[in-house]
Amino acid sequence: MLDLNQLRQSIDAIDDQLLALLNERMDIIKQVGELKKKEKSIIYRPERERYILDRLAQKSANRLLTRAALEAIFLEIFAVSRNFELPERVAYLGPEGSFTHQAAESRFGQMSEYVSLPNISAVFENIATERTRFGVVPIENNLEGFVEDTLEMLQEMPVSIVAEILLPIHHTFVSRHDNLKQIRYVYSKDIVFKQCRKFLHDYFQQQSIELIPVDSTSKAAQMAMENEHSAAICSIVAAKLYQAPIVFENIEDNTHNQTRILILSKNFENQPSEKDKISLVLYPDGSANTILPQLMEALMQHQIQLYKIDSRPWRKNPHFQNWWYLEVAGHYQDTALAQCLQQFATSLRCLGSYTHSLT
Repeated sequence: MLDLNQLRQSIDAIDDQLLALLNERMDIIKQVGELKKKEKSIIYRPERERYILDRLAQKSANRLLTRAALEAIFLEIFAVSRNFELPERVAYLGPEGSFTHQAAESRFGQMSEYVSLPNISAVFENIATERTRFGVVPIENNLEGFVEDTLEMLQEMPVSIVAEILLPIHHTFVSRHDNLKQIRYVYSKDIVFKQCRKFLHDYFQQQSIELIPVDSTSKAAQMAMENEHSAAICSIVAAKLYQAPIVFENIEDNTHNQTRILILSKNFENQPSEKDKISLVLYPDGSANTILPQLMEALMQHQIQLYKIDSRPWRKNPHFQNWWYLEVAGHYQDTALAQCLQQFATSLRCLGSYTHSLT
């Protein structure tokens, strides 16, 4: 059996091979970028990245590198590669260190330029006016439901959905104090305190602490670093941003808390893949609102799966009518779906076809 020094030498040799292969990959990426510039084609291709990850996961089946591990490695490689092709400017719902910021960096990497914006409408405006190429906003949380501002902006603004990210929401407990008995104040958002009730009860039931609500978990991490006897509950990216020592990870009560994040752009079209879905806005056709049951019947006839539907008040209409947000399986170029949508072309608006993150 090899000793520790020999094993380390083997790892160093493999790292040298990995470095050489990554540089070789980037040389090819640079050539791809030059071709795309000549052809004025799109740099970001989520469906191509999904294909690569599916292929590698299949090749690595029953090995130590799981699908999650491969995604962690290759999504950063993809992000670095895109910046060799063309550095991106990405707007996201701030503040810096938020979960939306974390989602943006997971797709566009450390090298992109990020613009933190205070609200969802500002992100949409930046995309619509092309001040930024991409925007990142939350659309749904599995515990709290749809994000109303995102749905409203999707209906109002000329943007396209490029991709979606399913982001697990994990909270960390950070403090400069290793000894919990020294902590008197804990900063975070109100909703985060509610999501971490059990942790707070189990670890602080024997001492008196003050829970101080702030506007964001990023602000909480900053406050914990600036004030004595303080701690914060925040995201990992916020902890890194403010160099806050992590005392505990994954302290949320519900381990299944997840948020769907959308990547948006203007006039963006994905190529079909095997796991697509399409988002639609359906407008009413009159006081009877007969268009919705007609569309439901057409989807059933064409055997098209309905994933999501949500009814929203139509603010520009004075007659108490609603519009609907829908997500259905398929790409708009698929024959059956195209035929179905064509029947309702005057009432439907397509928000984009993109790779389904849940399949």
